[in-house]
Amino acid sequence: MTADDVREAAAALAGRALELPELAHARTVAAYVSVGSEPGTLALLDVLHARGVRVLLPALLADNDLDWGAYDGEGSLARVQHGGKMALFEPLGERLGPDAVTGADVVLLPGLAVDARGMRLGRGGGSYDRVLARLERADAHPALVVLLYDSEVVGHVPEEAHDRPVQAVVTPSAVRRFT
Repeated sequence: MTADDVREAAAALAGRALELPELAHARTVAAYVSVGSEPGTLALLDVLHARGVRVLLPALLADNDLDWGAYDGEGSLARVQHGGKMALFEPLGERLGPDAVTGADVVLLPGLAVDARGMRLGRGGGSYDRVLARLERADAHPALVVLLYDSEVVGHVPEEAHDRPVQAVVTPSAVRRFT
């Protein structure tokens, strides 16, 4: 994809995501800042923040778990290099603890693909598997939404016993819900 294609896809993705009733009524959204070839999320984060939604962003811990901090605009982010892993954009402010995600109304998840059952394929680090397990232990039931490109919605992804399905996938061209 060209740089223009990436920008257009990010704008379309934000527009589609903002049509979700779950986001329209959310007070707190746990999200992430896209990196590398992931669909762009900053436009979506900025609109949510401007609406007064509390946006929580992850900060990667040494054990691959996620801590959380509040998003307060693009200036509130720092690029953090995690050893041999990828560099991530993380919130600069106060850390709220790994359990902060349990107060979210919606959790926006990254992924490499999602299948017709709503099973999400992650990057393999287990960070979001821990988030989903934490939500389950806390009996928290936020809407789980994965943000992907259209080509990343596939027929089948492998799953393991700990994997949990998402309720919806948002792509630049559509929203697809899973039962």
